[in-house]
Amino acid sequence: MKVIIYGSSEIAALIAKELYTIHDVTIIDTPEEIPEEFYKLDVSYVSGSGTGIASLESAGIKKADVFIACSKHEESNIVASWTAKKISDAETVCFVSKREYLETLAKPPANGYKTESGIDHIIWPEELLMQEIFRIILVPEAIDVEIFAGGKARLLEYRIKEESSMLNKKIKDCYFPEDSLIVGITRNNELFIPDGNTEMAMNDKVIFMGSEDGLNNLAAQFFESKKKNTTSTTIIGGGNVGFMLAQNLENIGVRTKIIEVDTQRADFLSDNLKKTLVIKGDGTDLELLESEDIGDSEVLVSVTNNDEKNLLCSLLAKQLGVTRVITRVNKVRNVNLFEKVGIDVAVSPIEASLKEIRDKLLEKDVGILALVEKGQGEVIEIIMPENFEDIKVMDLNMPLKAIIGAVKRGNKILIPKGSTHIRANDHLMIFTTTRCAAKVKEFFKLL
Repeated sequence: MKVIIYGSSEIAALIAKELYTIHDVTIIDTPEEIPEEFYKLDVSYVSGSGTGIASLESAGIKKADVFIACSKHEESNIVASWTAKKISDAETVCFVSKREYLETLAKPPANGYKTESGIDHIIWPEELLMQEIFRIILVPEAIDVEIFAGGKARLLEYRIKEESSMLNKKIKDCYFPEDSLIVGITRNNELFIPDGNTEMAMNDKVIFMGSEDGLNNLAAQFFESKKKNTTSTTIIGGGNVGFMLAQNLENIGVRTKIIEVDTQRADFLSDNLKKTLVIKGDGTDLELLESEDIGDSEVLVSVTNNDEKNLLCSLLAKQLGVTRVITRVNKVRNVNLFEKVGIDVAVSPIEASLKEIRDKLLEKDVGILALVEKGQGEVIEIIMPENFEDIKVMDLNMPLKAIIGAVKRGNKILIPKGSTHIRANDHLMIFTTTRCAAKVKEFFKLL
């Protein structure tokens, strides 16, 4: 696949790094804008602007499959995407940073037809980040949540803590609820597929797949989930992410406080949030946090635009007794650092965007349902052909590290065991490491 990327932002670098080993990637930008890290990648470069036809043609736009506009200037991204669409058949992706651009560009024409200058995919990283945080808040103790098959199948990730009954136990010695199974473990930032003899260690991040009921029972049995739902949340930072998150929490009845330092923005929040308590102040002010009883919140979310401030706010919240802290990390390289110093969940708008790119554009013959652990793991969907003959899971003899986490058969979801039959037209949801994913797909094509 030929991919052209306009811009040399951090997200552009991550996309290029993700794609260049298996795809033909070209970067368009002026030389003075391109960081040195780009030159370590085996990609082509065109000097110029993605808004210019000459630059696009030099990059090979007429032969491109995908054009991604992710420069630091969103107006240029929009113009570049329009221009690329006018002169090529490339699928276009445009990054924006304002709600009004998303709403205007994504709104379908009244007659239902795409306009001549239509953009195929509009990505607003902050909206994707908010959606990820919201999913995590909804499941007590979880540090990642993915939902499949209209909510009938799920992936949940939990951290093994000192009080966990799974600590230092082998998987085969733990009796998990029906319709739930472990599919992956991350240890020391490395994801692997476990087996029955794998012993779970302190701070392991354990990934489960299962049905909604099965994972609810799992949470009640092994994690602090006797209370069904989160009832109180504090948000530090009233920007786009904080505002949208508060709106969503209001809609499901979660008591919410939001702390915003800017007077004008705090007034906007007060005028537009119906049930949220808006506090004008600095989230790093310990006296303010104490006076507002922030330590009584079940969850604290720090989503300012400053990593250092988010980290300080989060550590203060931990000190006050907040049991679950979710923190925005704007620079991807800081994610592991935040987790090392005790932040429960560190989330990045850039990583959320990278997930969206892969979900929408890559491997279209085999769907990628989710990416986990910074892209180290994938949940892929494979549909068995109509002429496929029944075979038990135990008889597949998969030579690679992969686990069938769920099977969608008609309107039903099955969490398979070794004796479960795989049948024609089944939709298999398979968990594997990203480095093994291509071989797993090839294996099922040859069945």
